[in-house]
Amino acid sequence: MLKLAADCLPVALARQNGNPGLALLHAGRLGLLEGILEAGVAALGGRRIAAAVGPGIGPCCYEVGEEIADAYRARFGGEAMRGRNLDLWTVAERILHSAGVEHVERIDICTACNAEFFSHRRDGGVTGRQGVIGYVA
Repeated sequence: MLKLAADCLPVALARQNGNPGLALLHAGRLGLLEGILEAGVAALGGRRIAAAVGPGIGPCCYEVGEEIADAYRARFGGEAMRGRNLDLWTVAERILHSAGVEHVERIDICTACNAEFFSHRRDGGVTGRQGVIGYVA
């Protein structure tokens, strides 16, 4: 299984109930609003799931317009925004916990700040992608 991202969050979900299951998700600003994480948790049965949230554009760099900011404030409250900047990391963790995921690991590395990562926003849309590979034995 392979998932690619270049500012959006790569999220891995693993079922931990003895019945192996894995979901790799590409969680961007629209996907988070539309329920991609909740759908991934539900697809794995919704119980005994661990999550890892990989590098993505951070709240230091992700300025959004008022339409997106308002949608995030309405759904997730004020902590979704840091001034004009969207905090995808915090929103993803909050969604996962609300969906029943007890253990969430975050890798709070901003892809726009860190030149070791590809960034769609930093590079004006002409960039590579980070890959996540998952395997269930």
